[in-house]
Amino acid sequence: MSLPQITNCPSTLAKDYKTYSNTALRRVFYGKKVSPILNYDSPASNENTDALFTDNRKRMSISGVQEKFSVLLEKNKLRLIQESEQGQYILKPIPNVGKNSNQMPANEHVTMQIARQVFDIETAENALIFFKNGNPAYITRRFDIKDDGTKWAQEDFAALAKRSPQTHGEDFKYVGNYLELFTILKKYTPAYTIESIKLFKLILFNYLFSNGDAHFKNFSLIETPLGDFKLSPAYDLLNSRIHIEDNDFALEEGLLPTNLAQGKITNQFYILGEQAGISKKQVEKVFENLTSKQNKVLTLIEASFLNEKMKRNYTQGYQTRLKKLLRD
Repeated sequence: MSLPQITNCPSTLAKDYKTYSNTALRRVFYGKKVSPILNYDSPASNENTDALFTDNRKRMSISGVQEKFSVLLEKNKLRLIQESEQGQYILKPIPNVGKNSNQMPANEHVTMQIARQVFDIETAENALIFFKNGNPAYITRRFDIKDDGTKWAQEDFAALAKRSPQTHGEDFKYVGNYLELFTILKKYTPAYTIESIKLFKLILFNYLFSNGDAHFKNFSLIETPLGDFKLSPAYDLLNSRIHIEDNDFALEEGLLPTNLAQGKITNQFYILGEQAGISKKQVEKVFENLTSKQNKVLTLIEASFLNEKMKRNYTQGYQTRLKKLLRD
C-alpha cells in the first residue's frame, strides 16, 4: 500500500491539511509537531519490524481481540516502548479479523470524532496515523496517565461487577443488560445524577452508530483529582456492523431485563432512562441531541479516511438507525 494523499487533518478531519492541525497537535500530542507517518513498517511486513512488534506485545497489558501496541512520544517522534518504559499511547493497526479489516482504523477514528465533535461526548484523544508502507493505524492517547507519568486508578465495569471467565464463563463481558451498568455506576460514583446522563447518552450513541461490541469492558470508571470516581472518556467506539454480523446490542439481554423490555426500541430507551433514575425531560434532551445533527455527522463521514464504499455503508447504517429512533 502506498502512502495516502492527506487532504484533511488525520485527527480532527478539518479540511485542507496535509498533516495534523495545530488543534490536533495540542490535544493529542502535547503540542509537539508530530508527523502522521511513523518510522515503522506495519506489523507482518518485514523481519526487523516484526521483531520490534513481537517484543512490544510482551509489554502490553490491555486485553482485547484486536492487537494493540504501546507507544510513547520522545521529543516529536513516536516509538514503541522498551522494557520498563511507560507508554503514553495505544496503537491499533489493521487487525487480522473481520471483513473490511483495512477500514477498521478509519472506522474507529471517524466514530470517535463524531462522538466528540458532533455530540460533545468526552472521548479519549485520538488520530489516524500511517506506517511507512502506507497502512493506517488508529492511535489513542491514554487518559489514565498523569502528566508526571503516574497513573489514575481505572476499573472497567466487568471488574467492578466482579465478572471474569471463572465466574461468568468465556462470554462474561457480554452477559446481562445495560440497566446493570447504571447499578454499578450508582454504587461507585458520588455524582450519579450527572454521570448517569453521560452513560445513557453513550449507550444511545452506540445504538445509533451500530456499535454492537459495547460490552462491560468497554465502559469504565476513572479516578478524579478529588479521589472519587467518574465515567471514563469513551473509547473503542466504531460501527461494528461494517466488520462482523452482530446484534443490535453487545449484551445478551439487550437494553433491559426481559420483564422490562416492552415495545419498540425508543420506548425501551425511555424505560431504561426511567429505571436508571433519569428524568423524562433529560431523556428527551438526550434524544433530541442525538437525532438532530445529521448534516454535521454526514460532513465528518465524508471527510473521513474511509473508502467511498465504506462511507456509503457507514452513512446507510447511521440513517437506518436514525429513522428507526425517530419513527418509533
